[in-house]
Amino acid sequence: MRMSLLRSTAAAAMFFGGLAAASAAPAAPEMLAKRLAPKLEPILGPNMVEKVMPSAHAGLYEVLTPRGIVYTDKTGSFVSFGPIVDTATKVNLTEKRLQDFSKFVFKDLPFKDAIKTVKGDGSRVIATFEDPNCGFCRKLMTEVEKLNNVTIYTFLIPILGPDSAAKSTALWCAKDQSAAWTGFMSGKAPLPAAPTGHCDTPLERNTALQGKLRITGTPAILFPDNTKTPGYVTADVIEAKFKK
Repeated sequence: MRMSLLRSTAAAAMFFGGLAAASAAPAAPEMLAKRLAPKLEPILGPNMVEKVMPSAHAGLYEVLTPRGIVYTDKTGSFVSFGPIVDTATKVNLTEKRLQDFSKFVFKDLPFKDAIKTVKGDGSRVIATFEDPNCGFCRKLMTEVEKLNNVTIYTFLIPILGPDSAAKSTALWCAKDQSAAWTGFMSGKAPLPAAPTGHCDTPLERNTALQGKLRITGTPAILFPDNTKTPGYVTADVIEAKFKK
């Protein structure tokens, strides 16, 4: 009788201990997202909360959205939009974390959907995501002109203005896509005339790819080491990436 009671007590302890452990375990990202979305989406927008995960920073929770990562607490009582930057290393930890959710294989990019520009022997390769209405893309063009022996694949994504799609279509459908793009973005040539007949463009596919890669603005540069750099950078920065 005593042994039976001990066994029952031990079994009960294990059962309730298991329940306690289960209740203490962190909720899955999908469950957190479902719980917090009603609080966050009035600010972020409908269907913007994809995942919610505990972060490594002082009780903050990461909220993964199609536009990047924002932060909240476990109750969703606030939203913080700024990046977290390591004060010692100056590394943008938010961008580094976002890279984990937007991994890609450079050689598998759909290069047929990009404007191809070859300089010199074209032995070094980058890909860019750009909008013809992007001022920093024009600045990037001045830096790209300083590079040699490089192939640039430019994916047009019309995201910055109501006429971005029309301009992108005119550039894509030009007889010489590369000359039209470099001429227009450098200010050396006008925008080509709109196509008079039917012209298939990859703009919808490029925009979908942009979302998959979590590219939130233009320009963005992708490198053969499967990393990407958001925003405008100088030719020296691109050269340094080639040397790594």
